Amino acid sequence: MTPTPTADQALNVLGAPLHLCSCEPMTGWFRDGSCRTNGADLGRHTVCCVVDERFLSYTRAQGNDLSTPAPAYGFPGLRPGDHWCVCAQRWLEAYEDGVPPAVRLDACEQSTLEVIPLEVLQAHAAEG
Repeated sequence: MTPTPTADQALNVLGAPLHLCSCEPMTGWFRDGSCRTNGADLGRHTVCCVVDERFLSYTRAQGNDLSTPAPAYGFPGLRPGDHWCVCAQRWLEAYEDGVPPAVRLDACEQSTLEVIPLEVLQAHAAEG
């Protein structure tokens, strides 16, 4: 079994060191601000998105409400403009349905490329 890379060892989709996605709100499978993953993360939370209202509405309609706070889990609820580690398959579904949020390539973990082609991610890269 391959050990999980630490945050400073993980690579992004461009082959460079993985940047943090967000610490406010705190995101990531490990809740360390990074979109890195391991074998226990069945959803593969590796795509760092800049969420917008279209995506938040879309994912709520799919049964995953990211807008409503869940204080019991320390989750404040997302607002447009927040950065969040999204499941690669959910991002791909949103892309196929015409509502993909922008992505931060420097903060998308490299294994994302097993689900989403780099060219597709690059076409939806966040500005700046």
